[in-house]
Amino acid sequence: MELGLQDKVAVVSGASRGIGRSIARQLAAEGMRLLVTARSASPLAELAAEYPGRILPLALDLREPDAPAQAIQAAADHFGRLDLLVNNAGATRRGDFLTLSEDDWQDGFALKFYAAVRSARAAWPLLMASHGAIINIVGVGGRTGSAEFAIGGAVNAALLNLTKVLADRGVQDGVRVNAINPGSIATERLNIRIRQFAQQHGLEESAAAHQLAQKQGVAGFGQPEDIASVVAFLASDGARYCQGCVMDVDGGQTRTL
Repeated sequence: MELGLQDKVAVVSGASRGIGRSIARQLAAEGMRLLVTARSASPLAELAAEYPGRILPLALDLREPDAPAQAIQAAADHFGRLDLLVNNAGATRRGDFLTLSEDDWQDGFALKFYAAVRSARAAWPLLMASHGAIINIVGVGGRTGSAEFAIGGAVNAALLNLTKVLADRGVQDGVRVNAINPGSIATERLNIRIRQFAQQHGLEESAAAHQLAQKQGVAGFGQPEDIASVVAFLASDGARYCQGCVMDVDGGQTRTL
């Protein structure tokens, strides 16, 4: 399927590894030009080297209030336009609600929620001009609460609501805004959980992965490419009538309406 993304411009946050890195590769393969951000410069430089002249790396800590606007401005200055913003950055600490500190909560919202707010605000005029799109990478924890994912669930729920808010505004401004809820995706974070579960229960890692998947009610874990392909679709004209959509890409883990 021809997605029509050739030479359009995207900003992708959290692109140094995992889902964000896969999204950047998918969009670059579709012919897009990208500015990619993360805190670690070296992985971004390696990613840019895979697509010479097509990816601009910019190491930033998006928890800093001015950093999101810096990223958007850098993309506009370098490429002359912006068609897509992918808010992917952000990891939150797991743990029992009573043991999570004030700093844990502040950090969780600073990177995933407030960085998305600031990035969207900075990008909005450029996206209005291009009739572009925002895609928020959120997570199934925003729809189904769990005791050990208090911060992540709260942050994700807030980001899902922000998606609806921006989509409502986007109807009048010509900006499409949608969200993707990844389930358990085989990134390094999940692999760490699998190894810990295997050690705790005296299992081989393959058996531990199988048991964890069963506990979540899915046949297995997804791959970062599963999320990246949906991002590419939502960025394309094929999704022109998608506005405020929340897509659960989770292997069937979410069973609520």
